Amino acid sequence: MKNKFELEYSINSSPKILFTRLSTPGGLSEWFADDINIQGNIYTFIWEGTEQQAELLNKKDNQLVRFKWLDEDEDSYFEFKIRKDELTGEVALVITDFSEDDEKEDTIELWDTQIAELKHALGL
Repeated sequence: MKNKFELEYSINSSPKILFTRLSTPGGLSEWFADDINIQGNIYTFIWEGTEQQAELLNKKDNQLVRFKWLDEDEDSYFEFKIRKDELTGEVALVITDFSEDDEKEDTIELWDTQIAELKHALGL
């Protein structure tokens, strides 16, 4: 069984710019996958010739994007949530994902690498 976990990354960017990187094929291909094709709500993510399809479940402008991998049986999903601190104005990206206990460390490491790519794409 997969367990849900959250990761939070501080991103020095406006929610609007960050949202574009999380929700559009052009933005996602800068850091998340090599290429992305969209048909309706189905996103095909391509990495080095390997394809994986996800359904876009939810999207709120400048706030949230949630996908579900089509080859996952369970109620698992992955989600990007943009959180802005009203007092400090600091922007954080909260990632929700699911993994088996024995894969969690690898999954977190993968997200750390992806977010480093995202920050690089944002010029941070």
